[in-house]
Amino acid sequence: MAATEPKPPAGAVTARRLARGCWSAFWDYETPKVIVVKNRRLGVVYRAVQLLILLYFVWYVFIVQKSYQDRETGPESSVITKVKGITSSEHKVWDVEEYVKPPEGGSVFSIITRIEVTPSQTLGACPESERVANATCDSDEDCVAGHLDMLGNGVRTGRCVPYYHGASKTCEVSGWCPVEDGASVSQFLGKMAPNFTVLIKNSIHYPKFQFSKGNIETRADGYLKRCTFDEVSHLYCPIFKLGFIVERAGENFTELARTGGVIGVIINWDCDLDLPASNCNPRYSFRRLDPKHVPASSGYNFRFAKYYKINGSTTRTLIKAYGIRIDVIVHGQAGKFSLIPTVINLATALTSIGVGSFLCDWILLTFMNKNKVYSHKKFDKVCTPGRSSGSWPVTLALVLGQAPPPPCPCSTDPGQAGRPQDEGESQAQAGLSPWPCSTSAPSEQMVDAPEWGTGPGPCASEPPQDSRLTDPRGLARL
Repeated sequence: MAATEPKPPAGAVTARRLARGCWSAFWDYETPKVIVVKNRRLGVVYRAVQLLILLYFVWYVFIVQKSYQDRETGPESSVITKVKGITSSEHKVWDVEEYVKPPEGGSVFSIITRIEVTPSQTLGACPESERVANATCDSDEDCVAGHLDMLGNGVRTGRCVPYYHGASKTCEVSGWCPVEDGASVSQFLGKMAPNFTVLIKNSIHYPKFQFSKGNIETRADGYLKRCTFDEVSHLYCPIFKLGFIVERAGENFTELARTGGVIGVIINWDCDLDLPASNCNPRYSFRRLDPKHVPASSGYNFRFAKYYKINGSTTRTLIKAYGIRIDVIVHGQAGKFSLIPTVINLATALTSIGVGSFLCDWILLTFMNKNKVYSHKKFDKVCTPGRSSGSWPVTLALVLGQAPPPPCPCSTDPGQAGRPQDEGESQAQAGLSPWPCSTSAPSEQMVDAPEWGTGPGPCASEPPQDSRLTDPRGLARL
């Protein structure tokens, strides 16, 4: 007697079965099946998810973001500025030609509010500044002749000389003398500076929509000579007082004038071109741009010199200027209705509504699948003659333990229950059912799963279903 062959492991059999089912499923066609579940709680969740998705797309996507429009960001822009006003210091009167740098009137300019002046500098030899590293000395041996310090004021001569004031000594340098720290005089120009007027002329253009507009009202009655900016009554009079700009940026003018700083004037053009051009208006905002809370880089200053000749020798006045720098920044976006973004966002909205069905299916099959009734109705298999009975949804459900129980040998006609069948009838029924597949109506209504199995018989534990074949030759009537 031949020895029996060992059975392969159960896992290998399951793996081969699953592999065959997946390969067979590659050639299958799947179509949705409509099932109506009569469950109030599940229906509330489904409609609530749909409502939230609908509100998100209607209110936020279409109303707030205006996603039905084609948009263009970053308009082409030009800025022209002009400052007017006079002020005085302890020694002189200053006009706009002296305290505005540069004078061209671009989008970035500085208004000088305080200066430190080192007058009458000439080329010669003088003590180095005490602020320069290793500049102090006790004797000539501490000073190396020809040494050039990048942060110093000249080339060292090798001599140790007394400083400008006090008993200390520093190394002598050859350069513009006296150096800045030794003879500078501070002057404050900010007394009248808050009343300076700043004209900011701006025009923008959106090339995609061929739309242009400016921020100045076109009037011929001298309107700009007597108006100042107001958000309500004079929106198209872009003449700002310097004190107003600093105040709107949240800064103290006196402190800012002494240390200097950078203020940004931001002009925003957000235009809905589906509306008339009069609805496209500039919006102004002001804020400080430099980091005022960082001591190493707080404030704003720069140096320049004025040169002249005295008795044939070149002389200069060195000025270290502290001031308020104005940066005019223009940005914005324009939008106009377009069919393409409208269709794309509508399709996205309609597709997203299906998230409610996915969520409810997950809840139904995970938390409410009583006695496998829902999975039995959800996953159905219809076979054609000559095809294998394996299908990947059913095979996967068998592996996961979610498959419905196999059909029991019940009669399809209730009137014939309990009546013995003769051989002819058995053969006829066998001819009508050449493959073991169930059929169901296109739409089914279900309630929470009842507890089957209250009566005797081989079909007592299975929910009733219509298993009659309406088309013995195929799927024409399924």
